Amino acid sequence: MKVGLQLLLLAIGLESLVALVKSLNLSNMALTGRIPRDFGNLTFLVSLDLESNNFQGNLPQEMAHLRRLKFLDSSFNNFSGKVPSWFGFLNQRQVLNLRNNSFTGSLPSSFSNISTLDTLNLNFNSIEGQIPKVIGNLRELNLRGNNLIGYIPLSLSNASRLEILDISYNSLQGNIPEGIGNLHNMNWLAIQYNKLTGSIPFTIFNISRIEFIAFTSNSLSGSLPNGLCNGLPILKGLYLSTNKIRGNMPTSLSNYSQLQVLSLSYNELDGPIHGEIGRLSNLQSLALGTNHFTGEIPKEISNLFELDELNLQFNSFSGSLDMEIFNISGLRIIDLSFNNLSGSLPPNIGSIVPNIEELYLGSLLNCLGNITSLREIHLGSNKLSSNIPSSLWNLEDLVVLDLSSNNMVGSLPPKIGNLKALTKMDLSMNQFSNVIPREIGGL
Repeated sequence: MKVGLQLLLLAIGLESLVALVKSLNLSNMALTGRIPRDFGNLTFLVSLDLESNNFQGNLPQEMAHLRRLKFLDSSFNNFSGKVPSWFGFLNQRQVLNLRNNSFTGSLPSSFSNISTLDTLNLNFNSIEGQIPKVIGNLRELNLRGNNLIGYIPLSLSNASRLEILDISYNSLQGNIPEGIGNLHNMNWLAIQYNKLTGSIPFTIFNISRIEFIAFTSNSLSGSLPNGLCNGLPILKGLYLSTNKIRGNMPTSLSNYSQLQVLSLSYNELDGPIHGEIGRLSNLQSLALGTNHFTGEIPKEISNLFELDELNLQFNSFSGSLDMEIFNISGLRIIDLSFNNLSGSLPPNIGSIVPNIEELYLGSLLNCLGNITSLREIHLGSNKLSSNIPSSLWNLEDLVVLDLSSNNMVGSLPPKIGNLKALTKMDLSMNQFSNVIPREIGGL
């Protein structure tokens, strides 16, 4: 629906009150076209919400007359062009949300003139250039998913009010400034998917108010400090996967009493996983895959009763798998593949772990057919040399079955036709003896 301001206000009974309108909410109305220039006549406007429409072009220059405007949300539209520099003249502005549009160019330096600006959200646009050296008195700065380059400015360490900083999914390089650890009000720090190098400043692990740290997919190196987490009493998420972090996993991680997600996969960590990890009683996701961890998987993991996902793939864990791990009834995903584990699953595993959906166990094949909730089985590229257990053909809700590149023998029975929900099956590179059952044609 394409409408002008006068027609729109007439439709909502406010035409005669144009000059007095203080709040205008046009969100989620399927509006199209450009913003009318006469929006600039709404000089008493304090709040303007244009979210989730299909507006195009840029915001008109006449909106610079809205000197009382404190809240502007134009997110989830198709606005384009450079971010208007006249925003800097709206000195009452507190919240500016332009996320999920197609704005280009660099961030106007005039933004730093808005001393009242509390929240700036430009996530998922095409903003270029560097992060401004001066960001005013912001409490939230969201620049995720743009085309920013260069270094994180050292001056960002002076933004003492900053609580949320998300500059993920850009092309930033260099080190994380040491001074960011001085931002004692920081609650959310996300610098994922950039090109950062160097080590993580230890000062960050002393920000007592922080709940979320995410540095996934950079090239950060160095080791984690032994005193890690002593100063983070309310941390809920630590995302450090896909970097070059080396050394042992600090036992002090167990001090994260509120931690819900620990993601350290795809690094160069080594040594054993200590039993103290069982003290993370609120942990929901434990991702330690693709490292160089050794020794046995600690039985104390069975104390993590809130655990939903356990990923220990591609390490060098050895020994017999302690079946107590499977006492975590809420587990939905288990990946222990590509280790050196031995043992077999308990016959009643289907009732022990009733919510299991994805199971990656490498050579531990027995009793899979008892887990009726299974949706995916990935056992490819192992050293399996037995027959396929007949109970496997009872998993009528199975969607993916991958047993490829093993040494499995025996025949494929007609019961394979029971797997009606199957969308992907790979049995290649094995030594099955008979012809393909015709029942496969019914899948």
